[in-house]
Amino acid sequence: MTHMHIAGSIHADAVQGGPQWLTVPDDLNELDLKLWPRGTHRDDLGRIVVAGVALTDTAEEHGTPVYLIDEDDFRSRARDFITAFPGWAIYYAGKALLTRRVARWAAEEGLNLDVTTMGEMRIALAGGMPAERLGLHGNNKSDAEIAFALEQGVGRIIVDSFDEINRLERACADGGHTANVLVRVTTGVEAHTHEYIATAHEDQKFGLSIMGGQALTALVRCHSSQYLQLRGIHSHIGSQIFETHGFEVAIRRTMKLASQFRTATGVELPELDLGGGFGIAYTAADTPSTTAELAASFEEMIDHECRAFGIGRPHLSIEPGRAICGPSGVAVYEVGTVKVVELEGGRSRTYISVDGGMSDNIRPALYAAEYSGALANRTSGADPVLCRVVGKHCEGGDILIRDVFLPSDVRIGDLIAVPGSGAYARSMANNYNQIPKPPVVSAKDGVTDVMLRRETLDDLMRLDVGK
Repeated sequence: MTHMHIAGSIHADAVQGGPQWLTVPDDLNELDLKLWPRGTHRDDLGRIVVAGVALTDTAEEHGTPVYLIDEDDFRSRARDFITAFPGWAIYYAGKALLTRRVARWAAEEGLNLDVTTMGEMRIALAGGMPAERLGLHGNNKSDAEIAFALEQGVGRIIVDSFDEINRLERACADGGHTANVLVRVTTGVEAHTHEYIATAHEDQKFGLSIMGGQALTALVRCHSSQYLQLRGIHSHIGSQIFETHGFEVAIRRTMKLASQFRTATGVELPELDLGGGFGIAYTAADTPSTTAELAASFEEMIDHECRAFGIGRPHLSIEPGRAICGPSGVAVYEVGTVKVVELEGGRSRTYISVDGGMSDNIRPALYAAEYSGALANRTSGADPVLCRVVGKHCEGGDILIRDVFLPSDVRIGDLIAVPGSGAYARSMANNYNQIPKPPVVSAKDGVTDVMLRRETLDDLMRLDVGK
């Protein structure tokens, strides 16, 4: 099957009735379970139920839009990686979704946690994640962030430039600290994903080039520092990746770099972080690998390259990214207007406007991310129609779901649920058009609990201190 990545065309071919992968479903009421949190189903009233909670009840109790996170689903996906990669360090991506409760879940399930800012560090620590299990990323860490990480005893700092190495040394000298570091390298791999989330090709902001020699120089520089404890190499080729071929090339190049470092210094690096960014299913066209399949592939690649370069197996880390929290979340919206637009060739498209949009999920507007959706409050026997689910913002590109088949009787007051909303939706939310951000609620055994409350207009007004 051909994977349809988010780098696809912004506008679907209206004459063809949508993208090629989108087909009219046999049963609009049937849920494609690979898209939803585990155990999601429709109850006898036709309502979508997540973690024992009917989404109609969620909307009634918390309003819409609302993000619902299935706690058991999150925890089970975390355990899947712990089980499939024994002995590996699994780093949860704080940037995907981070609250104090999420940090606690991650800590309790044995995950480590990647952070990139002061805010993420403070929330992770407040949620109970031990500082030694944090990894601090970022291409432009502030002096305050570096100092705070050192004071708290953050387990590792992933250095991204020579300027940062110098600043980190100064901070260690000033505070009497020693920092464990990995050097982030660019391997020259073109990951099959959108340009904005491909992070290992040469012409982008992250890391130090292997091919240009910067990476080896940085490794030797850190190794020779009296303030830095060089732990190893960090590589990350991108996000929302389905195939492992790019990782194979990245592993080979990082292992070769480790071999060159050993030749230059006589020291074998003890750690290797291979990144991750594993893809999830947003649409029926997406077929991500299971954690067991990923683990088997990675183990084979690691064993092969260790033998090829005569290197002992290092302590390994991966960063699953959205693969843990993405499928655990569902966004729920209420329909406000329904409009049928006539297209060429006698075709039409139904525009369904909901009470959210690009302020609570900017990914479709930012890089044409594809999503699916379903009528959440009832079933329907009406014929399917090609729909575009759009938001309420003052932008023509305010699109949540570019193409989806929904019942022709969708009406004002219906609920539309969007799976795959656990990652990056709330963390990238904004206040465009002065719209407050939706709440995030957890769900477990039929009960919901607020993790992040809904912003209010009073919150926005308090920020506006000008006269």
